Amino acid sequence: MKLLIIGGGAAGCFAAWQAAARGCEVLVIERNERIGRKLRITGKGRCNLTNDCDRDTFFANIPRGARFLYSAYAACSPQDVMAYFEGLGVPLKVERGNRVFPVSDRAQDVVDALHRAMQKEGVRLVQDRALSLLIQEGRCIGVQGERGTYQGDRVLLAAGGSTYPATGSQGDGYAMAREAGHTIAPLSPSLVPLETLERDCAEMMGVSLKNVRLTLRCDGKRVYDEQGEMLMTHFGVSGPLVLSASAHMEAEGTYTLHIDLKPALSEEQLDARLLREIAAAPNKQLPGILRRLLPQSMVQPMLGRCGLPARMQGNSLTKPQRRRICETFKDFSFTVRGKRPMEEGIITRGGVLTREVDPRTMASKLVEDLSFAGEVLDLDAYTGGFNLQIAFSTAYLAAQDAAKNI
Repeated sequence: MKLLIIGGGAAGCFAAWQAAARGCEVLVIERNERIGRKLRITGKGRCNLTNDCDRDTFFANIPRGARFLYSAYAACSPQDVMAYFEGLGVPLKVERGNRVFPVSDRAQDVVDALHRAMQKEGVRLVQDRALSLLIQEGRCIGVQGERGTYQGDRVLLAAGGSTYPATGSQGDGYAMAREAGHTIAPLSPSLVPLETLERDCAEMMGVSLKNVRLTLRCDGKRVYDEQGEMLMTHFGVSGPLVLSASAHMEAEGTYTLHIDLKPALSEEQLDARLLREIAAAPNKQLPGILRRLLPQSMVQPMLGRCGLPARMQGNSLTKPQRRRICETFKDFSFTVRGKRPMEEGIITRGGVLTREVDPRTMASKLVEDLSFAGEVLDLDAYTGGFNLQIAFSTAYLAAQDAAKNI
């Protein structure tokens, strides 16, 4: 059995290793000079390769298409992935939220381990850009590349999505799947920064907020609520909380972001804290008082939203004015203009419709000897290592199925 794999990313490399270890002759067609280019930058270069969670938690973090992954999860769970990589000589650690990273905090170690495993099993790599699938009488018999034609007994399409195009993920897999007769669900970025309508974001550019609570609402209805970290930018907001929130923006409507800057304090407790700051320096102007409670770059935007002059002294504040400050601390809100471009998303939402793929094998239901794995499928999850887990689980099933046909 000769298996051709289009794409040398997480799914393609994992499938290549697993299939070759089971006796398949494997050729990986990768457009970049080196494999794992996108994998090397995941998790800010640290590689959050999975999430050490149980079954229910895993599926709770997949907003759409979770049922399709039942067989893939059973075949290759997060704990299996951890065991595989530790077996390859990559010690792992589990951090907040059960996120799994290499102890070294180097994504390159994950890529290097996969590369060594592939070499050990005799996987061949060729640098070429796959252009189309060769299909004859309803069966995929090979791949046409820019530099040559490749014949095989089966083809695994693991070409990634459309985000981070500089890494080689330019949507080629979707075009090839569409030409083969598959339906492609509309593509959009997910886990992506958000642009806001409010102009004061630019004044706060660079401010990193920790231990804040972010609530995302659609037409007033809460769709996401979590505590953590976020970042103010010149165009709007970014950071872990925002990326996670963006994955919940599915329905049409007006989305608003509500930041609780002091989630540990009630409005009453916050007012008491404000009174203590005023009592300590009653003649101090408001910017000096608020700097005790806020990053400096947020002071003027806070005063602007409260309608208070910067020259006003703390002991001049009335009770209604203090209430306005406290309310704004507890609900510093923004209106979402939209998502940032596809190039800035971590993953792509959309792709090959899962109803056209066998969930037990990842094989195409439309074209014989064609399989799919990873981001090219219409599957995406929230942040925390779940998307890479999807890539590994689907790749494992595809490799396992190929090996059965030896």
